[in-house]
Amino acid sequence: MTITRGVAVALLAAAVVVGVGPAASAAPTAPGPCAVKPTVVLVHGAWAGTSSWTGEIERLQRDGYKVRAFANPLRGLTGDAAAAAAFLGTIRGPVVLVGHSYGGSVITNAAAGNGNVRALVYVDAAAPAAGETTGQLSGKGSALAADPATLYDRVGGDLYLKEKVFLQSFAPDVPPETATTLWAGQRPAAMAAFTTKSAQEAWRSIPSWYVIGEADRIITPASQRAMAQRARAKIAVVPDGSHLTLVSHPQPVTDQILNAARATC
Repeated sequence: MTITRGVAVALLAAAVVVGVGPAASAAPTAPGPCAVKPTVVLVHGAWAGTSSWTGEIERLQRDGYKVRAFANPLRGLTGDAAAAAAFLGTIRGPVVLVGHSYGGSVITNAAAGNGNVRALVYVDAAAPAAGETTGQLSGKGSALAADPATLYDRVGGDLYLKEKVFLQSFAPDVPPETATTLWAGQRPAAMAAFTTKSAQEAWRSIPSWYVIGEADRIITPASQRAMAQRARAKIAVVPDGSHLTLVSHPQPVTDQILNAARATC
């Protein structure tokens, strides 16, 4: 059979779409520029703060993105999500909403009903379904399954991670001096942050991306992968990433955020 030049081009294009044939191994074409770049909104989790996103903020800004880091109150999922939703209401145009750890539960609820949120990115995060709590998503074998008396220093209703837990389970791949500084400046979380049931599941209607730290001891990789697959999220794995992958490996985290941002164009 004689294949004309036009037919050959069509067949090659089809091979690229379905991921077969010699063209499947070719380098991807660089994405074109967005007419309007989305604003990237970063939501930290428990025992962290907005400064934990410094590596991502610097990289995203260098790439021309407007970035905002939301100061998560860490008082309880209902109120925290309402505060995040109000914050999102001040931003015009498309948004890529990113959550770390408990911040994943917050974005799952805050994004519901907001048409400007075009993508969700979960970084070592909880992505609850309606009726699930953040606490129940840590996974079998999580360091948080230990006796609470060995995990937390309690100050009234607030929980602070003990230094040993922070250094050995929360941030084991962060340089010790940096990890100790982060532990000293941690923001406490109220128990309600972990026990309040999610009311929304925005990942069912908003495209999602996920970063899984394969060495995470707080939310286990198995639990993260199950949530990511349930959300049909595009997954990026950081082989030696701890629960603070956003601090220890900011480049792959940024790359995944950029993947989500470019998909909004």
